[in-house]
Amino acid sequence: MGPEIAVPLGAFATAVVLAIGVPLARAFSRKMDADSRNPRIPTEVSDRLERMEQALEAVAIEVERISEGQRFTTKLLSEGRGAGDARQIQSSSASPDHTT
Repeated sequence: MGPEIAVPLGAFATAVVLAIGVPLARAFSRKMDADSRNPRIPTEVSDRLERMEQALEAVAIEVERISEGQRFTTKLLSEGRGAGDARQIQSSSASPDHTT
């Protein structure tokens, strides 16, 4: 095979490879770019994050309940009735028939 046939045949093969290879390379690079923008989180990790979120919500609810109790206690103490009411409740629960 002489250069008269090899050069045009090489040019034709190069054109075919480029016509098929360039769109495939572009599609592959776009797919890789899209995957890097939207990473997939494994199901084990997402399940664990969901459990952590539920636990944090439960802790937040308990903290809110504690703070409500603290506000109530502070309100009673600031009104000056806290100690007297506490003694009255304690004495009434100790002996229900005895009045103070």
